[in-house]
Amino acid sequence: MRTSLKATLAAAVAVGALTVSGALALAPAIGQDRPESILPPGFGEPTPAPAPRPAPPAGTQPARPATPAPPQSRTPGEALPPSAMIQPLPATPPETALPTPVVTPPPVDPAVLARYEMPEYARRSLATVGPVTSSEGGLQTDAFGDADGQYVETLMRRLTAPLPSRWMSILLRRALVSRVDTPSHTNGADFAAERAWLLLRMGESVAARAVTQGVDTDNYTPKLYQVAMNASLATGDPAGFCPLVPGAMRYAPARGWTMAQAICAGLSGNPAQATPLIATAKRRNVASGIDMLLAQKVVGAGAQGRQAVTIEWDGVDQLTAWRFGLAMATGVAVPDELYASAGPQVRYWQALSPSVPLGARLAPAESAAGQGVLSSAALVDLYAATANDDDAQSAATATANDLQTAYADRSPDARLNALRQLWGGADTQPSYSRLVLTARAAARMNPTLAKAEADHLVASMLSAGLDRTAARWLGTVPAGGDAWAMIMLSDPDAYRRLSYSDLASYSGGAGDSALKQRMLFAGLAGLGRLNSGDIERAAQSLGVRIGADNAWTRALDRAARAGQSGTVVVLAAIGMQASGWKDIPPEALYRIVGALRAVGLDGEARMIAAEAIARA
Repeated sequence: MRTSLKATLAAAVAVGALTVSGALALAPAIGQDRPESILPPGFGEPTPAPAPRPAPPAGTQPARPATPAPPQSRTPGEALPPSAMIQPLPATPPETALPTPVVTPPPVDPAVLARYEMPEYARRSLATVGPVTSSEGGLQTDAFGDADGQYVETLMRRLTAPLPSRWMSILLRRALVSRVDTPSHTNGADFAAERAWLLLRMGESVAARAVTQGVDTDNYTPKLYQVAMNASLATGDPAGFCPLVPGAMRYAPARGWTMAQAICAGLSGNPAQATPLIATAKRRNVASGIDMLLAQKVVGAGAQGRQAVTIEWDGVDQLTAWRFGLAMATGVAVPDELYASAGPQVRYWQALSPSVPLGARLAPAESAAGQGVLSSAALVDLYAATANDDDAQSAATATANDLQTAYADRSPDARLNALRQLWGGADTQPSYSRLVLTARAAARMNPTLAKAEADHLVASMLSAGLDRTAARWLGTVPAGGDAWAMIMLSDPDAYRRLSYSDLASYSGGAGDSALKQRMLFAGLAGLGRLNSGDIERAAQSLGVRIGADNAWTRALDRAARAGQSGTVVVLAAIGMQASGWKDIPPEALYRIVGALRAVGLDGEARMIAAEAIARA
């Protein structure tokens, strides 16, 4: 890469391949200030007196009036001919005129009307729901097989997110956005709601909105209405729930939807309707304080809103989805201290929000990349855009310059020194998000020139899934170190099993060496890279109870035997609910890696096992 990073990536102005539409960009054209007449020309003008008819010549009979021709169909709005504007009165005296009967048209069948609003060919079935097909990277449509839908929904609802593993989070997102068959004993819309709700708790706001939008609005359930509103707020797009307001008010009325009526009236350029709705909401105490002010600000930002609202966060001690979403929609900065009152997933929503200035997105974007919400390439793109931002802080600019050097400098020493700077110094354990940031720069290093930094470089490459690139370092790194252990776990082309002596040579590297030894054993055993005799021997010597039996292991084994990749992923995530890698038992890692490998998710299994060494 001889061109500069700035020149190559300066066009990137947003994080990731997914973009979020502006909340106020959906407002229609502004209406006219003075109405124009829609009547045909001449209508309402004084009727001219008819000209007298000439008397017929003597000896002739009066001409018989011609039979009027049937009316011709005309384009709506087309002016009628003058003869059609003024009709003569009937010759029949008024007292003998017959009244014209009034025919009441029959009511339109709602089912017939629905077919016109949404033709059959355009309707989406609830039997299969999801935005990402298997050809696009999703799981197969039968990922949940014959699993009970209520059981799978319960697992999703009880799963604590975010997870400590970046690669487990990436795999779980992949399963939740896949276009899959709806399991038995559940409604397809409700199943989509549970998937989207879990994605929101993971910080995947854009993916959650995509799942909710995969269901036709006339198939929405109360649960999906609730989750869809939260998804629109998480993406800072209150206009996204406007098409849902009529149905939500009928089937899932709540205070949020009452306020949504006023917001959507304002966004549609109808302040005359929005103003009384806001007044009614105030009178009924539907919302107050900062919540009402933010709603008024969104209404005022609509077409013909003609009002400005100042937002002050004084006295606000809790950040909610409502406050976050409306603030993002109107460009209102949320104080940093308020983010501490919400879960970490809200920071990931912030990283994905296009209304946040580039400089303010850097810190949450790094956290989101370490979690798996953002890719390594997306994070690099963000820093490349920041390098050309005149408002960027000096620290951000310095990081962008170091990143450019790490990627594009011709000198290997200069690139390595830049990587050390990005990691925090030569003797500092880098954060995992910085390893994600430098993944592809690490892949450009020569193994023979960077042996001292091999552990960080290999971990950095594997954070972005560059397994074959990392495997090139196998002949260079010393056996028994962290880099060696990660390559042993991640190499997709490993051709032999390791022996017990190979496993015993691993010292554990930096950090909790005893835990890392157990994690390496669990990963190798789960991947099938140790023979059965060595597995039993190592399990006893390291104290890893790989044969432990409980409800979770039995459920995971049943799903793996049935080939239910989606159920296996959800159960694997259940087994990784912890505050950090140090709290994940090695026997759980053994079960997870083995089950993923059994349902064809070998690549993710290898990355999760290698991540355990990098982060334990």
